[in-house]
Amino acid sequence: MSTTKGPISQFIERNYLHFNAAALVDAAKGYETHLLEGGKMMVTLAGAMSTAELGISLAEMIRAGKIDIISCTGANLEEDIMNLVAHSHYKRVPNYRDLSPQDEWDLLENHYNRVTDTCIPEEEAFRRLQKHIYKLWKDADTAGERYFPHEYMYKMLLSGVLEQYYEIDPKNSWMLAAAEKNLPIVVPGWEDSTMGNIFASYVIKGEIKASTMKSGIEYMAWLAGWYPENSGGKGVGFFQIGGGIAGDFPICVVPMLYQDMEMPEIPFWSYFCQISDSTTSYGSYSGAVPNEKITWGKLDIHTPKFIVESDATIVVPLIFAWILGQ
Repeated sequence: MSTTKGPISQFIERNYLHFNAAALVDAAKGYETHLLEGGKMMVTLAGAMSTAELGISLAEMIRAGKIDIISCTGANLEEDIMNLVAHSHYKRVPNYRDLSPQDEWDLLENHYNRVTDTCIPEEEAFRRLQKHIYKLWKDADTAGERYFPHEYMYKMLLSGVLEQYYEIDPKNSWMLAAAEKNLPIVVPGWEDSTMGNIFASYVIKGEIKASTMKSGIEYMAWLAGWYPENSGGKGVGFFQIGGGIAGDFPICVVPMLYQDMEMPEIPFWSYFCQISDSTTSYGSYSGAVPNEKITWGKLDIHTPKFIVESDATIVVPLIFAWILGQ
């Protein structure tokens, strides 16, 4: 038993001995070992992890220096801030499995957008952010400046303009923790988000130039600079929460550098873990076993590889608790 660990970790070590539970412990210990040996860690956020309030544990991980870079969907970028400013207006629907098409229509009519059992309030969440982020977009556009999607979000958070709306303890916002640390973030496919759609509408209306927002290709080019600078020694690990573009996009930087940039000495990712309810399947990237990534030049034969086939909203806070010694 780890005597330096807190009660959550002790419970995990005592009870989580087999199957996915054991994989959870192995992955947590692997993450911890990677950091202790001087490695860095990328965490990728797919799905609706921000709406699931993963920020409660993720923000603490960021503040504790256990995460060096994040890749996330545009939805996770904005939904953490929406939860920060509109939490009391969210609506929980525990019987979501029983909803009829009419029930869903009624939610729409009342300006609620449902994510499983949680409804995001359009007016208080989307529109509250829109007027503030629009000003930053417009000012940059007028000045001929260009930034990444997360950089505009960081500017908005650090300006203090949203403090008047805070409805949760700000220490539970991972985006606020990331902004305060200026943590590197890549946001592939940002256009597939509410704020991305809103930005596109201003472009279509001729109010803002599309080039005012830096693109996904520029995110990849930036990551291609960050990775070689940070992959010395123990290297960079890859902790993937869910599947999808949040993980698919950044993991490709290694084979790109090796094959397309002709950098044969570039190190592979030096730890890999995926937490996903996408079971091993046929033709699904999210359901591919980690060894498949060896053939694509992403992982080495010797890279520690873990997969926990379970609900990330349950698994990830437990792994983070272990790493934080809770």
